[in-house]
Amino acid sequence: MHGEYKVRGGKLVAVDVTAAEGTITTAHVFGDFFLEPDDALEDLGAALVGMSTEATAAELGAAITARLEARADPVQMIGFGTESVAIAVRRALGHASSWEDLTFDVIGPVVLPPVMHVALDEVLPQEMIAGRRGPHFRIWDWDSPLVVIGSYQSLRNEIDAEGAARHGIGVVRRITGGGAMFMEQGNCITYSLVVPTSLVEGLSFEQAYAYLDDWVMGALAEIGVRAHYVPLNDIASEQGKIGGAAQRRFAGGVLLHHVTMSYDIDADKMAEVLRIGREKLSDKGTRSANKRVDPMRSQTGLAREQIIDGFLDFFRARYDTTESTYTEDELATAQELVRTKFGTEEWTMRVP
Repeated sequence: MHGEYKVRGGKLVAVDVTAAEGTITTAHVFGDFFLEPDDALEDLGAALVGMSTEATAAELGAAITARLEARADPVQMIGFGTESVAIAVRRALGHASSWEDLTFDVIGPVVLPPVMHVALDEVLPQEMIAGRRGPHFRIWDWDSPLVVIGSYQSLRNEIDAEGAARHGIGVVRRITGGGAMFMEQGNCITYSLVVPTSLVEGLSFEQAYAYLDDWVMGALAEIGVRAHYVPLNDIASEQGKIGGAAQRRFAGGVLLHHVTMSYDIDADKMAEVLRIGREKLSDKGTRSANKRVDPMRSQTGLAREQIIDGFLDFFRARYDTTESTYTEDELATAQELVRTKFGTEEWTMRVP
């Protein structure tokens, strides 16, 4: 059995293993990494022999670490680590998946009320758990302004009710944590990625954020934005923050990861609607509220639609994909969730 894992910003780790009666019987680790001293390579494989085929990535990594620490001389693992070997082993044993194992439904922009997109982020993962939809990547598009607050944010602390009413901007609470999304038509780019949690097997929560957005760094580079990840969940450029990510893990083995990136935001209006708007502007590298937050527009010179098309093309070129759209049942279920949950005062006021 063969498994591979490409370390983000590092090297490829591969492993061939055999197993019998629930135990690893042979293991050979190889890749384009660097390792000193040379004979430590034998220890990597030897540490795995005798381990249960059901061992977790943490248990496999601990066994490798113990073996290396028992040596008389120190070992340097360059471009990889014990956790990356463990993930490769888990993939070889069929407990973890890689991008290459998955085929993604791709759903391009469909204009809907923004609250419907919030509801779809609960509906579609459940559809995947039920086996009616596979992993998928979708771009949001919407027809009215809305502030989407994080699941655990205080409504009154986050929103200036008078400012929101003055500008006709509603508020909805989403199912993931993180901060507020100030969403007017055409002012930002938002996407959702739903994958099996086996794709991030062995990764910490912090690593999972960067791992699932690694593709978008390449997509941004292609349109002229030099971006990098800032732990825990921010995407930034030399000019400041571009966007942020949020995640939710479902009991059925499915993970929702979504991202909102600023395209061209009315900073004055945002500062009037969000109580901490000025802090947000400062975080985006904007000293004065009397200007627009436009990192994507100003850095690329591209229309929002061109950037979205670029993201879709990059994702399709990098992964195995199939074109898709929302089904009638999915939209009907989302509409019902808007009526019974996301559109209710009880949910929005969950944290007053």
